[in-house]
Amino acid sequence: MGRMHPKSRRALAKFAIGILPNICASSVARGQDLEPRRWTLLPVGTNVFGVGYGYTSGDLAFDPVLRIEDVEFDLHTASLAFSRYFGLFGETARFDALVPFQSGQWKGLVDGEATSVRRDGMADPIFRFSYSFLGAPAIEPQDFAEYRQENPVSTALGAAVELKVPWGEYMDDKLINLGQNRFAIAPQVGLLHTHEDWSFELTAATFFYTQNDDFFGGNELDQDPLFALQTHVVKVFDNGLWLSCGAAYGWGGESSVNGENLDDDRRNLLYGAAFGSALFDNQSIRIGYVRANTLTDIGGDSHTFYVGWSIRF
Repeated sequence: MGRMHPKSRRALAKFAIGILPNICASSVARGQDLEPRRWTLLPVGTNVFGVGYGYTSGDLAFDPVLRIEDVEFDLHTASLAFSRYFGLFGETARFDALVPFQSGQWKGLVDGEATSVRRDGMADPIFRFSYSFLGAPAIEPQDFAEYRQENPVSTALGAAVELKVPWGEYMDDKLINLGQNRFAIAPQVGLLHTHEDWSFELTAATFFYTQNDDFFGGNELDQDPLFALQTHVVKVFDNGLWLSCGAAYGWGGESSVNGENLDDDRRNLLYGAAFGSALFDNQSIRIGYVRANTLTDIGGDSHTFYVGWSIRF
């Protein structure tokens, strides 16, 4: 395609609002995320089913030339999740699936005129396969407690690949969508060091995006890779409670429309805390908070509060 369609050039001033779902869904729909205990070892054959709810609110700042001001958003996310642990070449592997459903409102001033948009529906599901290839042996449930007692200090290395599939709600005549109409794939490497009741986690990821060839106004949207690092410290208490604190940093991800760069490199800082507790022998809850800040003159700041319940079988 050639240069941007004239109709869409003016609309591109509003395009920044169209990236809001990416910005505010990160901690609950797992874009650039902040997720503790993703490398935690469990017995092979373990299945985990969970439901979660997250509330995100925030505001965005844009280049003054766009004349977009006072932009705020509220987003509710409900999600279904499933995990399966299994053995692979003597080590532990894990499969995850997450399906989010969202309801959100975006409002602000465009050229001084009040504008608001609401979207409800399914967002893009995410699937993840991880393999702890060193230091995480595949252990049967009956042997797991003994293994933990005999190995209070351990270090594990792992790799994973995460795939976001474009099954979410998407309308090519709308700038704001819950789905992104493109695949996102994220190779990851991770380190988990456990010292008795303390765990230290480090994850590095690179997010690659396919082209959205049905972007608003008949245009084509491309995005450069986004690089991300995150780390967590987790403390497990004698009664089964655990507490984590973590931080993440992401950079890159410049977008272009029909080959024209938008000069919108991301530099984002996320930090937060989470708390978990067992309810019964096979059930647990998780409560957490994530703060997201842009480190550039344009971008979004948000708060996310979330709660989740899971059952292990």
